[in-house]
Amino acid sequence: MTVVVVILAIVVVLLAVLVAGLLRSHAEILRQLHDLGAGMGGGATAPGPDPGVPATEVNRPRTDGRVPAPASGVPDGRRAVDIVGTGPRGESLAIRTIEVEHDTVLVFLSTGCTTCSTFWSDLQDPDLPAGTRLVIVTRNPDEELPATVLDLAPAGSTVAMSTQAWDDLRVPGSPFVVHVHGPSGRVIGEGTAASWDQVLELFLRAGGDQRLGGGKASADARRERELDRVLLEAGIAPGDPSLYPATEDGGTDPADRSGG
Repeated sequence: MTVVVVILAIVVVLLAVLVAGLLRSHAEILRQLHDLGAGMGGGATAPGPDPGVPATEVNRPRTDGRVPAPASGVPDGRRAVDIVGTGPRGESLAIRTIEVEHDTVLVFLSTGCTTCSTFWSDLQDPDLPAGTRLVIVTRNPDEELPATVLDLAPAGSTVAMSTQAWDDLRVPGSPFVVHVHGPSGRVIGEGTAASWDQVLELFLRAGGDQRLGGGKASADARRERELDRVLLEAGIAPGDPSLYPATEDGGTDPADRSGG
């Protein structure tokens, strides 16, 4: 009888050792699978459009290929954030962009990027619709010189130095523009181009309406003003004969001169 008990005890010990080994092996397999990302949530998929905003109200991220592209995996119509940071004069800023009546266009710029230089000057006359707020956002004062930001920023513009805003909105680089619909607090457009006029055209062409920018007419008007400036610098004033086609007798066509 004693022999039987001893044998059973030995068998139990051996079985316990075997089970413990199997459990350790199973745990190691699970750990390796976890490290590889297997079995997490039934297979992760890229985030889709935010159901809070109809697809027709969202401008998909875009770029013209010469400037930073939007970050991958960013869902359309995602929730925006209020902007918290400091002004270039050292003042604390908290700028509401969500759950407000107006839209906000956030323009992310750097003092060091070449493409940004035209944005700084173009934003003196941004051609945004009435009631749309423009906010220029740079990185924190430890990454950008506040004095340089003050020198470049258009007079009267709102400038926030906030690296946190860049991170929260996943801004890939500068220049970059984010259009926030105030009442819903959603991002309804984002992207960039080589100039501010091209940014307006990209947003308008994608949205099919006048939500952002003054439209093609505003861009045309700006180009006309620039052309007038170039002509004046060249000494060609309005009404100069060189601006009109010559007639057969060597004069100029009065109809062309009158704009008809």
